[in-house]
Amino acid sequence: MNLPSRVQLIDVGPRDGLQNEKQPVPAAVKIELVHRLQAAGLCEIEVTSFVSPKWVPQMADNAEVMAGITRLPNVRYSVLTPNLQGFQASVTSKPDEIVVFGAASEAFSQKNINCSIAESIERFAPVVEAALAAGIAVRGAMSCTVGCPYEGDIAPERVAYLAGLMKSIGVQRVDVADTIGVGTPLKVQEAIEATLQHFEVAHVSGHFHDTYGQALSNTLAALQMGVWNFQSSVAGLGGCPYAKGATGNVATEDVVYMLHGMGIETGIDLDALIDAGAFISDFLGRPSGSRVARAVISKRNNS
Repeated sequence: MNLPSRVQLIDVGPRDGLQNEKQPVPAAVKIELVHRLQAAGLCEIEVTSFVSPKWVPQMADNAEVMAGITRLPNVRYSVLTPNLQGFQASVTSKPDEIVVFGAASEAFSQKNINCSIAESIERFAPVVEAALAAGIAVRGAMSCTVGCPYEGDIAPERVAYLAGLMKSIGVQRVDVADTIGVGTPLKVQEAIEATLQHFEVAHVSGHFHDTYGQALSNTLAALQMGVWNFQSSVAGLGGCPYAKGATGNVATEDVVYMLHGMGIETGIDLDALIDAGAFISDFLGRPSGSRVARAVISKRNNS
């Protein structure tokens, strides 16, 4: 097994995790969550999205949140920019990295952003160009790489096609995302193999949702291929609006527990991470979505 000795996690909780929450989360709470995550040792945090508040009201405080963070020199702060307008709005917040996105499914692309995969990448070309010119890194989120709510299974060739388009416009690294959480290990490995036709393994990250309880299995499958970047969400925050009953992102605490149990370094203090998850879960008024966090908190309470 070609397991990495160290893994870098990108916590997407503040953005991907909170964007679909029905109750408003104040900027001060989002800022505190970011502070707690970086204090726990997270070196990459996806903070917010510069999208129209009409579409995602939860992210209307994007500039306020970015301005309120006490930045650490070793932490990379990324933001999602769905178009050139969003990118231009983000520049004054000085993100270290912007995230653009595309789907490996034509049906998902049409229903989600009303254009084909090729057209979506064409739209992002000027965004990527502007970001690179400004010295801002660019990551590409590739959604529906193993399954789509409309098309079903996605062929690896479609993933390779999308990865090639991303590479062609200057995207520096990509996420292989199982957006609706239907993937299983061999399918995930096929999607990663397809991506590796265009990107080195160091520039590929895994983003697995846990809808069918496969996210940790899929993480292990990616680790076995040498992937050492992964996205996860503290307390398992986030659901997928396209999959009924989807639990959303795999919990960062669960991934860290697994990695530490395998002797793989993350630089993350699991107890501090659990506390960060408890903080946001308490605010939202529900238990953490992390099984590890629930087990540890239960043990703490009974000791």
